[in-house]
Amino acid sequence: MRIVYLTVYPNLSQPTHPPSHTLNTENTRPKRRSLRWLGHLLLILAIFTLVHWWQSRSLADGAAPALTGELADGGRFDLDARRTRPVLVHFWATWCPVCRLGDCAIDAIAKDFSVITVAIQSGGPAEIRGHMSHESLSFPVISDPQGELATAWGVSGVPASFVLDGNNRIRFATVGYTTGIGLRGRLWIAGMMD
Repeated sequence: MRIVYLTVYPNLSQPTHPPSHTLNTENTRPKRRSLRWLGHLLLILAIFTLVHWWQSRSLADGAAPALTGELADGGRFDLDARRTRPVLVHFWATWCPVCRLGDCAIDAIAKDFSVITVAIQSGGPAEIRGHMSHESLSFPVISDPQGELATAWGVSGVPASFVLDGNNRIRFATVGYTTGIGLRGRLWIAGMMD
């Protein structure tokens, strides 16, 4: 007995179409990828928001705490004397690498807005003046060698920024790096809230 194997080839003259379930899968792949990216983006945004909230939960809010002191350049500063326009109160340290990223932005903002900075645990006025000179910075700074002013404002990490309205009420408070544009926008909004 003889066995014959028969091979069947498709008719090549007629176009072949993939099954309909394959087409649906190919059309939904980009949609699934987009939804997955959107989900990841929302997760990252939620984590960022929670971390920001956690870092800033202890910061002062409402009426600004008292802020008076000797400026590193020898002058005197009193926050209560600045009740007519928005003020940026910025806590930083000479030893903080993140603070250095924003120093130029703070310096530029100080040319256009009322700004006072507080150098936490960065030495006395002479050390701060040396740092300011070395970095070519000119914004006003109060030395807080023991961290007493930082404690009064609820600052436990630097940089920390507070935007006050013309009535010395804290309108915005943040911990960590903030862009110059972001700070300018907050100062502008605080000016509109008066």
